[in-house]
Amino acid sequence: MKRIPVMRGYLFPTAIGQCAITWSDTGVRSLRLPESSTERTLLLTGAEENEPQPPDWVRTATDRVARLLEGERDDLVDIPVDYTEVPEFAVAVYRATRAVVPGTTVSYGEIAGRVGEPGAAQAVGRALGNNPVTIIVPCHRVLASDGSMHGFSANGGVHTKRRMLTIEGALEPALFEL
Repeated sequence: MKRIPVMRGYLFPTAIGQCAITWSDTGVRSLRLPESSTERTLLLTGAEENEPQPPDWVRTATDRVARLLEGERDDLVDIPVDYTEVPEFAVAVYRATRAVVPGTTVSYGEIAGRVGEPGAAQAVGRALGNNPVTIIVPCHRVLASDGSMHGFSANGGVHTKRRMLTIEGALEPALFEL
């Protein structure tokens, strides 16, 4: 009988709370922003256990993500991503989204055009709503065509998206939080 390995994740601290990551031999499989508890954050990656000593390349990737969330400019484009279980259209959307540099934003329609599917803004939104590697695929940098923010699949929704864009310098800090 073939033994199915336990998927392990790694919890790591950031300026916005505990994030979690999982990986394979070919790249990052999932990266989750903080949820209501560290257990839930890890669970939503698909991991069954926390790995206290991930491979060096994973530790380097998480250190870079943490520094990005402190305001350091890093596009993270060289961090490998494992797209094995991701549909082809979503992979194209994620690759185009990875080209959006920190401190800038684009529209869903712009991403649709970049993947050769003008008019597919809603499909782009759905793909980004299922983004398994948040931050590495910076879906928070994609906005509606009028610059507004509608929904964000991470815990905290639009508030979290706005906070990340503010940290990166794409938005001015708000004078007060609602």
